[in-house]
Amino acid sequence: SDGDFEFVNKITGGAIPTEFIPSCEKGFRLCLTKGGFAGFPVVGARITINDGAAHSVDSSDLAFQQAAIGAFREAYQRSSPVLLEPIMRVVVETPSEFQGAVLGSLNQRRAIILSTSEDGVFSAVEAETPLSEMFGYSTVLRSSTQGKAEFTMEFSRYSLVPKALAEEIIKKEKENRK
Repeated sequence: SDGDFEFVNKITGGAIPTEFIPSCEKGFRLCLTKGGFAGFPVVGARITINDGAAHSVDSSDLAFQQAAIGAFREAYQRSSPVLLEPIMRVVVETPSEFQGAVLGSLNQRRAIILSTSEDGVFSAVEAETPLSEMFGYSTVLRSSTQGKAEFTMEFSRYSLVPKALAEEIIKKEKENRK
């Protein structure tokens, strides 16, 4: 997925020959996949190309890709980027006697409980929680429900990472790249 990337070409008068516009877009797309903020991909970007210049001898696909990469890096630093994390929709089905344990285990994972329902014997808990908090959850759920609960998980959306956690993640990523 291109993370909702939108490329807008507003070049007029042939400042950049039309055959090099795809090269510019390719350069921007390369930047989006590698990211700039702690090396994570960039999503939700709208890049507008307004002007440029071509040279009869030095213009090439690679030259325009490199120019786009340079322009992206410069603009990215000024754009106040934020760190996002995938939020998952989680549904846990459990015998009703374990509903409290399930709610507790989800709350420990920065979950937001969306709904709970009960039919007397079974309970269903629907929540949204960051994907990063769900690693090892099946083991925790099995332990806290005597193996009687099960859950499903699917992508819901991206959300801002809390500031303190984002700073910690960025610091770790920078250390890992050294």
